[in-house]
Amino acid sequence: MPDPRRTPPSVERLLQTPAVRTLLEHAPRNVVVAAAREVIAAAREGRGPVPEDWAGEVVDGVARRTTASLHPVLNATGVVLHTNLGRAPLAEPAIAAVQAVAAGYSNLELDVATGARGSRMDHCASLLAGLAGAEDALVVNNAAGALVVALNSTAAGREVIIPRGELIEIGGSFRIPDILEKSDAVLREVGTTNRTHLADYERALSERTGAILTVHRSNFELKGFVTTPDPAEIAGLAGRVALPYLHDVGSGLLADLSGYGLTSEPRVPEAVRAGASLVVFSGDKLLGGPQAGCLVGRPELVERCRKNPLARALRADKLTLAALEATLALYHDPDRAMREIPVLRMLTLSAGELAQRARRLVELVPEGYRPALVESESAVGGGAFPGALLPTTAVALDPAPVGGAPNALALRLRLGSPSVLARVAEDRVLLDPRTVPEARFADLAGALRRVAEE
Repeated sequence: MPDPRRTPPSVERLLQTPAVRTLLEHAPRNVVVAAAREVIAAAREGRGPVPEDWAGEVVDGVARRTTASLHPVLNATGVVLHTNLGRAPLAEPAIAAVQAVAAGYSNLELDVATGARGSRMDHCASLLAGLAGAEDALVVNNAAGALVVALNSTAAGREVIIPRGELIEIGGSFRIPDILEKSDAVLREVGTTNRTHLADYERALSERTGAILTVHRSNFELKGFVTTPDPAEIAGLAGRVALPYLHDVGSGLLADLSGYGLTSEPRVPEAVRAGASLVVFSGDKLLGGPQAGCLVGRPELVERCRKNPLARALRADKLTLAALEATLALYHDPDRAMREIPVLRMLTLSAGELAQRARRLVELVPEGYRPALVESESAVGGGAFPGALLPTTAVALDPAPVGGAPNALALRLRLGSPSVLARVAEDRVLLDPRTVPEARFADLAGALRRVAEE
C-alpha cells in the first residue's frame, strides 16, 4: 500500500475544495495558501497523522493564523497579581487615558508652551516623586530595567555590596547577580544567608566600592534566626562614606494595607524616608498600574540615570505613561484609590463581601456542576506578600459534565470563549470570586454552560 504522505493533494487542489473556496471569500488568499502548504508539509514530514479531512485542516490552520494570540482571560484562581495573566488589571481612568492617547497624536515629546521638542521622561515624574516623597523620578519599561539603569549609572565597573540573603531569583529564572553583571557592576556579597550585620557592610567597604544595594525578598520569607540591618542604618552608613544606597522595594506599594493584615511589604515612601538614594519598584504590581519600572530619589542621581543611554533603550511608551499617570493620580485621594484601583479593591474585600459574591455566582452556575460554597484562600501573587493567605469563599464545581475529571474541566474552561483560568483542588474545580469582577459573572456562567453543552 502506498504511503499517503508521499502523495498528498497539491495546494491548488486544496484551494478548489468547497470548504476552502468558501474560506477564500473572507480570508486573505496568502493566509489560506500558507495554511495549505503547512498542512501538506506536516504530513510529508511526519509531524502528525495524515489528515482524514485535508480541507478541514486548512480551515483550522487559517483560524490559528487569524486569531489573536493575546486575548482576555477570566481569572478565577484568586491570585490577584497573577504573573501569567498580566498582573494588575487597570483602573477605569487608566483605561480611558490609554484609549485617549492611542486614538490619535499626543504631546509625548512636545513642549506645548514653546512648541519645541520635549521629553517623554517628564511625564509622570513630578507626580510619582510627590507620591513617593522624593525629589525626582524616572519611569522606564520595567523594574528590572530600572535596576540595571540605576546600577550602571552609579556603580559601573565598581563593587556593589549586597547581602547573600538578598541574591534572589525572580520570575523566569531572572537573578539579581545576573542583573548586576549586565549593569557592569561587580557583585560583593556580605553576611550569610540568614544573618547580615551592619559590620559586614563596613568590613566590605573599600576604594572599589561604588554603591550599596538592598533587594526586598519579595517572593519568599526568611523566618527564625534571621538578622538584617534596618534600611535607615544602611542609609546612614552609606551617607557617612558618601556612597549611593539603592533600595529595590519590589512591588511598588504606595497604599497603607496594614489595616487589612498585609504588613510585610515595604512601602515606597518609607524607603525614601529611611534615606535611600534611589528607590526602585514595579508599576504593575501593588501600585496597580501598567508594566513599568519606577525609580525615585536624589535629583542628581535620577538625572544621571535619565542621561544614561540605557534609559533611552529601556524607555516607556506613550500608552504605559498614560496608564501610569492616570493610576498615580488616583492616589491623591487614598479612599478613591482603594475603591477604583482593582488590585487594591480585590486585596481589601471583606469576608462578608466575598461570601455574598460567591452566593451570587452560585445562582448563575448551571445545575449540572452541583455548585457548592467552600472556605478557601486567595493569594496576593506577583511575588508580593509571599506569606499572606487571604480567606475567601470559593465556588466548587463537580466536573461531572466533562466525565468527572477536574483537570479536563479546567482545560476545557481555559480553551473556551471567554477563556477561564480556575483552580483544581481535592478533585473539584474552584472559582474564587475575589478575582472575577461581578460584571463578568454572567460571562463566566456562559462559559460553563457552553462546556457542559459540548
